[in-house]
Amino acid sequence: MGQLSSALGAYQVEALRREFKGFTDVIEKSMRDLKENVETKLRNIKDTSNSSAVYTRWGSKNCPGSADLLLSGYVGGSLFSHTGAAVEPLCLPRNPEWGDYRDETDGAKAYIYGAEYQTGDSAGKLIKLHDHDVPCAVCLVRNRSVVKMFPARKTCDEGWKLEYHGYLMAGYYNHSAGSSYTCVDSDPDTLQGGHIDNNGYLFYLVEAICGSLKCPPYVNGRELVCVVCSLEK
Repeated sequence: MGQLSSALGAYQVEALRREFKGFTDVIEKSMRDLKENVETKLRNIKDTSNSSAVYTRWGSKNCPGSADLLLSGYVGGSLFSHTGAAVEPLCLPRNPEWGDYRDETDGAKAYIYGAEYQTGDSAGKLIKLHDHDVPCAVCLVRNRSVVKMFPARKTCDEGWKLEYHGYLMAGYYNHSAGSSYTCVDSDPDTLQGGHIDNNGYLFYLVEAICGSLKCPPYVNGRELVCVVCSLEK
């Protein structure tokens, strides 16, 4: 009888040991899974925050398939004839928000206008864009460290990824307002109903002028292209 009790006790102890070990194995696996999940999420957050880049696609309502669309809007800027004009164009949202305001154009203020293509004497399909209003898109690319516009190129070097290519544009050389060189999409969009000659911030094609600019390789009077590339991580 004593031996039976002893054997039964040993069996119960072993059963409890196995049950406890199974329980601890489950806990340990859950902790490992939790740790791996947290580490993965932290890596993803780090990758997103450290390797994403944002750029504006001028002349387009959309982003390429490799990028996320953050904003599809209207190009805005200073009037071409204002001597105190801001130089850079902006991509304005279609749903503006407001702070304190007064609906009068008076006092010491700066102004922002829409933008138009000035392509009336251009070759190819660009001539049809003349006086049409210009859209824009703000794009987010992930796993990219740099986005750069390269003038006089329409392809990207090895290791870089094409975002879009187009034509180099800027303000007219004899206008009062300053402007900046901007890469406008090669297949440009327009804004619906925006084909009236209202002027504003104006986009003209950029031509090469020989002299201090070396010709060749450049050609006098030839319009320049451009490309926007992102550097893969």
